[in-house]
Order: sequence, then C-alpha cells, then structure tokens
Amino acid sequence: MKRITFRVLLMLTFTGLILGSWAQVSNNEVLMTIAGKGVTVEEFMSIYQKNNMLNKTIDQDALNEYLDLFINFKLKVREAEDLGLDTVASFTAELAGYREQLAKPYFIDEATIDELIQEAFDRSEQDIRASHIFIRLSPDALPEDTNAAWEKVTGIRQQIANGENFETLVYELSDDPSARDREANAQQPFIKGNKGDLGYFTVFDMVYPFESAAYETNENQVSQPIRSEYGYHLIKVTKKQPAMGKVTVAHLYRAIPKGATAKDSLGIQQKIDSIYTMMQNGASWDSLVKLYSDDKGSAARGGTLPKFGVNRMVPEFIEAIYQLNDIEDYSKPILTSYGWHIIRLEERERVMPFNEAKGELKQKIIKDSRSQLGRDVIFQKIIDEYGLKQFLPAKEEFYSVVTDSIFLGKWNGSAASGLQKPLFKISDKVTAQSEFTAYLVSNQKKGEKKSIQTYVNSQYDNFLHEKLMMVENQNLELKYPEFKALMHEYRDGILLFDLTDKNVWSKAVKDTTGLKAFYESNKSNYMWGRRVNASIYTVKNPEAVVTVKNFLSTGLSDDDILLEVNHDSLDILTIQSGKFSGKDNPVLEKIAWKPGISEEMKTDDGVVFVNIRELVKPEPKELNEARGLITADYQNYLEAQWIKDLRMKYPVVVDKEVFAKIK
Repeated sequence: MKRITFRVLLMLTFTGLILGSWAQVSNNEVLMTIAGKGVTVEEFMSIYQKNNMLNKTIDQDALNEYLDLFINFKLKVREAEDLGLDTVASFTAELAGYREQLAKPYFIDEATIDELIQEAFDRSEQDIRASHIFIRLSPDALPEDTNAAWEKVTGIRQQIANGENFETLVYELSDDPSARDREANAQQPFIKGNKGDLGYFTVFDMVYPFESAAYETNENQVSQPIRSEYGYHLIKVTKKQPAMGKVTVAHLYRAIPKGATAKDSLGIQQKIDSIYTMMQNGASWDSLVKLYSDDKGSAARGGTLPKFGVNRMVPEFIEAIYQLNDIEDYSKPILTSYGWHIIRLEERERVMPFNEAKGELKQKIIKDSRSQLGRDVIFQKIIDEYGLKQFLPAKEEFYSVVTDSIFLGKWNGSAASGLQKPLFKISDKVTAQSEFTAYLVSNQKKGEKKSIQTYVNSQYDNFLHEKLMMVENQNLELKYPEFKALMHEYRDGILLFDLTDKNVWSKAVKDTTGLKAFYESNKSNYMWGRRVNASIYTVKNPEAVVTVKNFLSTGLSDDDILLEVNHDSLDILTIQSGKFSGKDNPVLEKIAWKPGISEEMKTDDGVVFVNIRELVKPEPKELNEARGLITADYQNYLEAQWIKDLRMKYPVVVDKEVFAKIK
C-alpha cells in the first residue's frame, strides 16, 4: 500500500495542482477526446475534486493550467494502454491486490464496528475477577453431542441454583484441568488447582462470548450457560474493580521453598515482616531489595518488573496493586502461591480517553473474532439486496459422498461427479453442486477428523459467504462512485508510474551519453560564481602563527607545513585548500579578496588566516560537480520531449463549451 500510495501521489502531482469548483454540467458529458477516445467530465472532476480541499474559487488561467496538466497525464496513460501495459500479468496481479485491500472496508459494517469500539472502551474501564465451570465441546460437534453438553451444563447450573457450592462443583465436574491439583511427575512439579479461578481480566483478555457474559453478569452471580469455541461455561463473577490499567511495579520477594514445613513458612513470614518494618523505619528500598530479594533477576534493577496488565499476575498480586495510589507507595507483605512479596508502584498508565483510544481499539477489534459481527451484518445486507434462495437438500447430498479422506487432503471429488443440481441462487445467478465440489477439493487440508455432516455444513457456509462477497465485490464500482474513482486512479497511477520511470526517471540516470550531451548543450546554466583558489589556516596555538607564516614565505607546500608544525602534536594546525565561494567558510566573507595572506582573525578554534593564491572567474561547473541538479533538469527535458511527442501522436480535442460550463 505504501508503494501504490506513492504512485498515486505522483500521479496527482501531474493532475491535482489547482483547486476550485464547477457549475452546471453533466458528469457524462465528454470533455475531450484523445485520439478519438472520450474523457468525461466525471473523470476529469473526480481527481479535481479530490484536491479541492480548500474549496477556493479559481480564475480562468488557473483552470487552463489544470486542464493542461490533466491532458499530459491522460496522454501518458493512453500511451501505456497502447503499449499493452494494462494487460501485462504483473500489472493485473498488482492491481487486483490493491483492489482487494481497498474493498475490505466495504465488507465490514462501520456502524457495528463503532458500537463494538464503544463497548470495548466501556469494558476497558473495569477489571473483572471470575471463576468458571467448563464443559468441553468441539466447535464442530454433532447436534447430539451439543445437546448432551447443554443438558450437562444446565443441570450444573440448576445444582448451583439449588444451593450447592460452586467450588465443589468445579472440582467434581469442570473439564478445565487447572481447576484441580496436579500431582508432580517427570515433566512438571506439583501444581495446586485454582478451583476454577481465572484471576483478573479486562477487555480482549478472553474470547468474546466469555468476555461478554462476564461483563453482563453481576458481582457474586453466576451467568447463564455461554458457549465459546471451546465449549460451554458457567461464569461466577467474584469481583468488579475500576481498571488498573498498565503498571510498572517493583517487588521484594521471599520464596517459600518446595517442601517447606509450617515452621519454615512461619520463619519466612517473620523475615518479610522484619524487612517491612525496616522499610517503614526509613531503610532504602534499593538496598533492601539487593540484600534480601530472592528474585535476583529483578533485584539488580531495584526489583522492577516489566510493565504488565491486570491479567498477567496472580490475583493476590493484582489486589495489592489496587491499594497503591501514589508512585513509590508500597504494600504490606502479601502471600501468593509463589511466596511473599512487598510491592512498590513505579508507574501507572491509566485507560486513555475515548478519543485517544478509539484508533487502537478499532485495530484490535478488526483482528478479533468480534469483528465477525460487522461482517455478518454485511452478509445480511447483501442477502436483503440481491435475494438468496437455498436448496438445502442439495447440500445434504454431500453428506454421503464426502469421505474421511478429505481430512487427509486426498478427497478427489469423483464420488460427487453426478451432483449437478442447483445449490443456491443469489439474485438471478444459480450456483450448482459442481461448484461446491470443486470448492471442497481445492480447500481441503490435512486436519483432525470430525463429523462429515459438520464439516460439509461448515464448508458450505464458507462457500456461500464467499459467493455473497463475490456478488457484492463485482458491483462495488456500480454502487460506490468513490470506489470506482479510486480504482481508476490506482489503475492509471500504476501505468503512469511504470512508464514514466522507464521514459524519464530511470532513463535520466542510466543514459550517461544523453546526460553528458544535455550538459554540454546547457553547461552555461550551471555556473560557479566568483571564487578564490586559497588555503585557510587554523592555528590552535597562537604562538605557532609566526612559524606557519615563515614556512609560507619560503614557498613550502601545505603538506610539508603540516608535517613540520604538527610534528609533536596532531592538532596545532589544520589547513583547508581548494576553490571556495564566499559562503563556503565564514572567514572568507570577512576578508578582502585579493592575492596574498589575509589579516588574522580569532575564532573559537584558534587564529585563522587565508592565503589567496588567485581569484577564479565564474566558470561552468563540471558534470560531477552538479550531477544531481543536472540529472533533475535532464528528467524535465525528457518529460517535455516525451509530452511533445505524445501530443503529436495523439490528437487532443477539448470541447470548449463543456469546459466553459465547468468554469
């Protein structure tokens, strides 16, 4: 996109230099013909309007200049078309890629996205602590498996409603392995179960259905069963807090060793309490951390941990941070599953105001599963606009012809060769079973085996959505004039960029013979002003000035003088030699320009004087001395010659009456 944006900006440089407005004229009227091919007012004005940001009125001369630039631009595009550059595979592929990017916003409902942005912002202002009971269920589960899971989860919720303990049911029935203690083995140490407690989280920390259910459930209440891509959940919200935001904290940590006895644990608690007392009595935080913290990695930097959000630490740690209001406030000793901590607040980054946060929130939403809500709205709008009729029995025939080989990526579709019935109809276009067969064959991949019925249904939905998008995609130019205009600009921009690069920009750099000939014909345009052939002497030690001048009087060269003066020290004398203009060195602007040695001047660098050997008259710059400027002028020359040739090749006729209406 960066590359094409650059191209379009270049294109608009040729066409969009003037600002203005136009009066009564039809967009379909032909403004001009180029070699017999018409250019409408709409095409001319779409780019003109794009640059009319200040809405200024323009005079006739300005409009004529704009028209002239536009004609030059269209001549180049016509040349590219006649050369067949718009049919080259690389061009069509590149333009298709840009079209795909430009079309994406038309397949997301902005109103829905705006609602999701507001919802996400509102949720970001609150942190939630919750526990859950989880019943595992594949997203592709068969109806009978889904029903069984539903009955199980609703039964558990009824038990909770009848007064049974939530944590007890977690231990007995949840499919979340982290809920229960996990014994030590060769791969892992003993891990204590969390009893379903997920700690604190905020927006985007959980899958969207889970997040929504948690935010919609009151504190100390249990949600209705909610299904996510992993299965069913019953969510118990245990705490809701104003958002912590992002924080940087430091901690002093005392570990509880594996296998510690009650006596050992008491001793560790007493030690952390004594450290806390020392802290209250004025002992330095950094010194205490270095002496006593068992987290040696953070101790070297005063106990400071990387910045984190509410879901990155165990809940006891987060709850201690909630109590810290000011920078360098520190907590009482708190116990977590890892050991004892004293926590100090180093920095807090609160939730940004809505206007500052909405851009980042939008990007997160577009990447998140919740963005599907915006696409679903678009799908329904397409269905409402074009109409959709499905022949579901035709879909169900695939249940018996698709085999498990499709999960190995080896289903060849031969068993479905006889399926030729209509599958669905969008507007007046019928999609047949054979097209779905081809889709299944081309989109199969190795994966986990699942129900054929579930798989076919899922692929059918994807296929239908793809077809709906295709119908809408084919009509974007008809429905949205701004999209049509933008695609036209991109198309012409790519053609213009590539052809101009070939005929002007790269040619000016590569055509060394032509560049040299252009220079020889125009060298009087690249003149040096009045200059001097001189040496500028800067002497750091004033006592050495006489020595330097004595060497000069004997005719000693600058190189030899440097060797003599800087024999013991390398920075007593520096010499700049060559041809100089007045602006090349401030000293040259303060002395009289005449042959010989100038007066001495004191500067911050030492004593400075100049030996002017001769006055140099104005003369042309060598090619290498002004190559950048000469190359730019040569490009302008090539551009002008190219335009001249194109105007000879392609006759341009402007309808003056139509042009007058635009004015």
